[in-house]
Amino acid sequence: MAVVGAVTERWAPEQAQTVHGPWQLAAPVGPATDLWGLGALLYRAVQGHAPYPEDSVAELVEMVCAEPPAFAEECGPLRPVVESLLRQDPTERPDFEELRGWLRSLVRSAPEPDGGFAMLPPVVEDPTRLPVVRRRADLHGRHRSAEHPRKPRSLGRSLLLGILVLLSGAVAYALFFMPRSADPQGGQKAAGMKQPSASQSQSPKPSAKPSPKPSGSGQAPSPSASPPESKPAPQTNAPAPSGYTAQQDAEHFSINVPNGWERRGMNESGQVRYTEGDFVLTVVPGRDKVEGNPDPATYQKDKEPELAPYRSSTWSSVSDIRSTRVGNQLRVTGRYTWIDGNGRSVVARNFVVALGGSYHVVMVTGPQDQEGKVTETFEQATASYKTGG
Repeated sequence: MAVVGAVTERWAPEQAQTVHGPWQLAAPVGPATDLWGLGALLYRAVQGHAPYPEDSVAELVEMVCAEPPAFAEECGPLRPVVESLLRQDPTERPDFEELRGWLRSLVRSAPEPDGGFAMLPPVVEDPTRLPVVRRRADLHGRHRSAEHPRKPRSLGRSLLLGILVLLSGAVAYALFFMPRSADPQGGQKAAGMKQPSASQSQSPKPSAKPSPKPSGSGQAPSPSASPPESKPAPQTNAPAPSGYTAQQDAEHFSINVPNGWERRGMNESGQVRYTEGDFVLTVVPGRDKVEGNPDPATYQKDKEPELAPYRSSTWSSVSDIRSTRVGNQLRVTGRYTWIDGNGRSVVARNFVVALGGSYHVVMVTGPQDQEGKVTETFEQATASYKTGG
C-alpha cells in the first residue's frame, strides 16, 4: 500500500481484496486486472478525475471492495466501454478481443479531428546530432520564441478577428441591402428577419384568458400565417448516430433504434417492441396511471410488468439504480439480471419516467455475455426517447 499509493488504476478489486480482507479468497489476478486499469485510465482522461476518491490509500482500497465506481456520465460513446471495464467481478469484464472490436467500432464512427491553425510545423531532426535535452521551462517565455515562433497564436487571433468582421458585415448587409418583402400589414420587413403577424402577436397563451380579436377586416387569419412552432417536434430532432435510425413511431413517440431491428406492433400489454435475435428493445409509451405523487423508483422495483421475470426468477440481482431529476421529471434507471425459463442469463437495462399522468418505460434485454450491446442500445434509446412524435 505504501509503495503503490492511492492510484485507482493499480487497485483492481481482486488486488484490493487481498489487502482489505485477507481472510477472503480473492479473485485471480490476470488480464482482466489490466483491463480494470485501462478502464480507470479512460475514466480519468475523459472525466478529469479518478472514479474513486484518492485522498487515502486505505479508503480507496476499502471503497474499491465495497461498491462499484461512479457512473461515467461524461464519457459519451465511451461510457459503456468504461463502465464494463470497471465491473467489480473480473469475469464480467469484456475480454481483449471484444474490447478491441468495440474500440475499433468507436474509432471508425468518430469524426475526423480538426487540427486547424494550431498545429506546429514538424521539426526536422539532424540524424548526425544527438537529441537536445530541454527543461520544461525551455518551452516557455523567451526560449520558445527561438524554438517555436508565436505564429500560431497570432494567426488564431487574426482569424478570430476576421470572422467577427465578416459576421458584422453579413448582418449589416442583411439589414440594409437585401430585398424587402411586404408584410401582411402593408409595411416592409427585411428578408430573413421574422416579425410576428397580427394573428400571432394577439394570439393568447395556453394558460392565459382569451384576448380580444385584432381590429381590421374581421377575417380569420390564413393557414400560412400559423407560426412555425406548430410543426411537429420530431422535425427538429438531431439525426441518429451511425448504425441507428430515428424511428417516428405510430404510437406517438420517437426513439433511436439499431438498423435492421424488426418492429412489432403494440400488444395487449401496451408494449411496442423492436427485436433482433435475443435482443429486445421494449417501449411503453404511457400505460399505468400515476397515483398521487410520481414514484418511478417504487414502480420500477415493485410494480412494472416488464420486470416480472426478474421478480419471479430463482436467481436475480439488481444494481446501478439511479434517480435523476430533469426539470420537474424524476427519471429512474436500473440494471437487472436473472435466469430465464431456458436457463439463460439475461441482463436488462430499464428506464422509467412519469409523463402526462402515466409511467413510460424503455427497456433493453439481451444475453448477459453480450451486455455491451445491451448497454449501447439502451443509452441511445433513452437519450433520444420523446413523446408526441
